[in-house]
Amino acid sequence: MAKTANDGTRPVIIKKYANRRLYNTDTSSYITLDDLAKMTREGREFQVLDAKSNDDITHSVLTQIIMDEEGRGQTMLPAGFLRQLISMYGDSMQAMVPSYLEASMDAFRKNHSKFREALEGAIASGPFAEIAKRNLEMFEAATRAPAQAGARQEGRRDCHAQGAACRTSGKGRKAGVRGVAPAQGRRKRLTPCRL
Repeated sequence: MAKTANDGTRPVIIKKYANRRLYNTDTSSYITLDDLAKMTREGREFQVLDAKSNDDITHSVLTQIIMDEEGRGQTMLPAGFLRQLISMYGDSMQAMVPSYLEASMDAFRKNHSKFREALEGAIASGPFAEIAKRNLEMFEAATRAPAQAGARQEGRRDCHAQGAACRTSGKGRKAGVRGVAPAQGRRKRLTPCRL
């Protein structure tokens, strides 16, 4: 069950002003989209209202949060999925898609939790505890991998664009020999690549 405001019976009301600022009425402070994303991850319910018209604009703000996350390189929605989703607009099945996607995400989260609990139970005891612990670490790393892929790609561009040697490729883009600096012709310490 999602957490709600302090009294536990109502969602936090967020007012969005014409200057695009967001005001949390629960804490009486201005917040950012990142703060709303954090609230969402924590399971806190909130409702975003236009300050002038009092219209509920929660859906568009949540969509903006997704766009910001996707723009940071933390892509979770593949282009093929987005194309399929766009093609469903105007289709006779459009009304069924939201409930189907919501049920699918609920099932995914439940299965993820059950898988994690099973692995943690195996870690606690048994002859395969160490193997189960490593498997859990690999699983968690795999679930974080899409979020880290964008950062690694930026790191690859940075170190190779400078012509620096890197540990993963063994040589820089401009240095023809492993560990040799292009200009001096003497051995150079490998600079770590952020891959």
